[in-house]
Amino acid sequence: MKMIVASAKRKFPLSGLAKGISRNGVLALAFLIPFLASGQEISQAAPVVSPELAANNSVTFRISAPQAAEVLLTGNWMPTAPTPEGGFAQGMTPLEKGQDGIWTVTVPTMEPELYAYAFMVDGVRTLDPANKNIVRDGRFSTASVLYVPGEASDLYWAKTGPKGSVHQVWYESPTLGLTRRMFVYTPPGYAESNENFPVLYLLHGGGGDEEAWSTLGAAQNILDNLINAGQAEPMLVVMTNGNPDQAAAFTVSPKLDTEPQGAGGMANMLFEKSLVNDVIPYIEANYQVKTGKENRALTGLSMGGLQTMNTTFENPGMFDYIGVMSMGFADLSRFGIEIDHSKREQQIKALAAAEPQLYWIACGKDDFLYESVVTMREKLDELDFDYVYRESPGGHTWTNWRIYLSEFAPMLFK
Repeated sequence: MKMIVASAKRKFPLSGLAKGISRNGVLALAFLIPFLASGQEISQAAPVVSPELAANNSVTFRISAPQAAEVLLTGNWMPTAPTPEGGFAQGMTPLEKGQDGIWTVTVPTMEPELYAYAFMVDGVRTLDPANKNIVRDGRFSTASVLYVPGEASDLYWAKTGPKGSVHQVWYESPTLGLTRRMFVYTPPGYAESNENFPVLYLLHGGGGDEEAWSTLGAAQNILDNLINAGQAEPMLVVMTNGNPDQAAAFTVSPKLDTEPQGAGGMANMLFEKSLVNDVIPYIEANYQVKTGKENRALTGLSMGGLQTMNTTFENPGMFDYIGVMSMGFADLSRFGIEIDHSKREQQIKALAAAEPQLYWIACGKDDFLYESVVTMREKLDELDFDYVYRESPGGHTWTNWRIYLSEFAPMLFK
């Protein structure tokens, strides 16, 4: 942010207000100058500290809300429960109000991780005003971010060492009739290299967009750190927008003159066709990449997991490395989504005949789609389809999906 400082030579006459400044006004201005010079608002002269991480990894959250009757803390580490409306709601913890109007709560030892949280002030969701680290979760919400350092979260932070780059790329999608945006990660040293690299196509979940994996998922930091440590092969990572009715994230794209497809867009196969017909040809024509199924990987979470299954079932010879996160053979009719299962057995057999190097399934024990994964595995077992299964604690969360990416990437292109 640039600060423009006025020249000492005034080119415009003083206003009547400026001419009429009294001695007290001059003193007041003199009093204000230190605050203006520091770039701080006067109200922030004694800022609230939040979140405050202690040596034992307990975290204290604070917010100044003198007029509030109730303040609650909600975070993605808290358990979720079904709501009467058929959705899921996150747990909440009450804060205590101090005589100074500052509400406080301390959460006992928190495991190393990247967390998202917010306050509920008299029923209104509020970001932490003292925390400038903010992330957007697609169309769902924005949240404040807490990073608790430690071995388990070590990959998520930008450490010393060479860095890759994330490019915002606009490309034509004749399949969808749109000019669309995707994010493309190129590994450390890509710009100076004459080599060609393999490609991982990384898909987000429902409600998200092409920004999700680079913000919520910390994908570029995970890949940088794995590649620098020699634990993953250098690769490109393509993060597309999985919503076929969007040109890009709604924050950068004008409202389109098309009918919103909502949840039904997950199953109409338009995105999958665009991925195969538009995205992959663009990447292979414009970047230093290797071609052939042995140099392509595809994975995604939730909706992206469904799109991964759809794409690889319809194109069994296109990807050698396939990962399905937090999704299985789900009954999605409650979301208004009907899927044709009549070809499923034939598709599984065709994919098995293509002999992918890796078919990897990962899901949390508390995920609301867990039973769909059980159903999927039963069908794959019945047909003697070879896969690797990873089950973790937790539910349908970015905590799990970051872990899954950090485990899936090192398996690729060996």
